[in-house]
Amino acid sequence: MSKRSVRSAPLRGKRALVRVDFNVPLTDDLRVADDRRIVEALPTLNYLMEQGAHPVLMSHLGRPDGERVPSLSLQPVAKHLEALLHRPVALAPDPTGPKAESTAAAPPEMGLVLLENLRFDPGEEANDAEFARSLARMGDLFVEEAFGTVHRAHASTVGVAKLLPAYAGFLVEKEIGELSRLMGQPERPFVAILGGAKVKDKLPMLRKFRERADTLLLGGAMAFPLLRELGADPVGPATDPALVREVRAFLDGPSGKGATVRLPVDFMVQDPRSGTVKEADAMHLAEGWQPLDIGPRTRALFREHLRNSRTVFFNGPMGKIEDPRFAQGTREVLSALKGVPGVHVAAGGDSARALVDLGVEAAFTYISTGGGAAIEFIEGRELPGLAVLPEG
Repeated sequence: MSKRSVRSAPLRGKRALVRVDFNVPLTDDLRVADDRRIVEALPTLNYLMEQGAHPVLMSHLGRPDGERVPSLSLQPVAKHLEALLHRPVALAPDPTGPKAESTAAAPPEMGLVLLENLRFDPGEEANDAEFARSLARMGDLFVEEAFGTVHRAHASTVGVAKLLPAYAGFLVEKEIGELSRLMGQPERPFVAILGGAKVKDKLPMLRKFRERADTLLLGGAMAFPLLRELGADPVGPATDPALVREVRAFLDGPSGKGATVRLPVDFMVQDPRSGTVKEADAMHLAEGWQPLDIGPRTRALFREHLRNSRTVFFNGPMGKIEDPRFAQGTREVLSALKGVPGVHVAAGGDSARALVDLGVEAAFTYISTGGGAAIEFIEGRELPGLAVLPEG
C-alpha cells in the first residue's frame, strides 16, 4: 500500500490542516505523562514549517462524548509541544467556529496552531458533514498524521480528507511500511506473541496470524477459554456457547495448515483471600486460585520458540503486568528477543506502554503508535482514514 505523500504537496504559504494523534496520558496535575505520540509527529511538523507551510493541528484527547470537559483540554499538550519544538503553539479555544478560525488565520510568528479537543463537539465522532466543512475552512490541504485514528470514520479523518487535497504524513507512511512487512513475505520463522484479556475481541487477529505465522504464543486471560476447551478446569469463567464454537473452530484450524498454537503449560496463581502466590499446572488449577501470569515452564517454552525466529509480532501482555509480582512472564519472554536478529514489531497502546514500563523496548525494531488501527490493518480490513487518501 502506498499513499500520496506530503513530500509531493505544494506547501509554501499554505495552511496545512494536520490530523495528529495527541491522545496522550496526563498526570493528575494535568501534565503529559507519555509523549511518544507527540514526538513521533515532530518530523512531519518540522518538515511542513521548513517548507513554508502554516500547520493547523487537530486532535482528540480522551472521551468527552461531545461535551466540553476542562480536564480533557489540549492545553497541557500545547505547552508540551512548545517545549519540544522550541516554537510558540497557539491553542484555539474551540475546535471550530469564529474563534478557532481567527486563531488559525493568524498563527504565531515561527509557530503553529492547535485546535481544541475535537471530541468536545459531537460532530467529530458522528462524521458530521457541517463539522467537517468547518474544519476544512481552516486549511488549504490536509495531512493525515494520526495513524492511531485511521480506523475511525470521523470528521477529522474522513470528512476533511474528502474536502481538501489529502496527503499522508511521515508517520502514516512509516506505519504502513513497517506493518506491511508482516503481511507480505515475512522472513521465517514468524512468531506472534499474543496476550491480553478478551479472546472474543482478538479472535479475528488470532485467525489472521494462524494463517500467516509459523507459531502463535498465547498468554494472558485470553488463553483461558482456549485451555478450557482443551479440558483445563477451572480456568476463568465459563464462556457463552457462541464463543465456545468460535474457540473450537480456531483450535481445530484449517486441516494440515496454519501456525502451531502454543498455550501456557503453567501459571503463577494467587489465592485472593490470603494473597499467596504459587506456580500451578495450567490444566489442573485449584478452585478459587487466580492465574495472573505465565509460569516458569511456559516462559522457557516461549523463549525457545523465539530463539530461532526471524519475524516477531507482539500484542498484549502475558499477565497482569501492572502488579510487579505478575510482570515477570512478559518481561522474560520479551527480553529474550534482545539477542535475536530479525524484525520485531509491537502494536497496541497497552503493548507499547508495557514495553516501556518493563524496560524491554530496545528488543523491538518498531513499536506502532496505533492500537486498534494497527490490529485492523494487520487483519487486512479497510481503514476509512487510509482508504480516503489518494494512492501514491
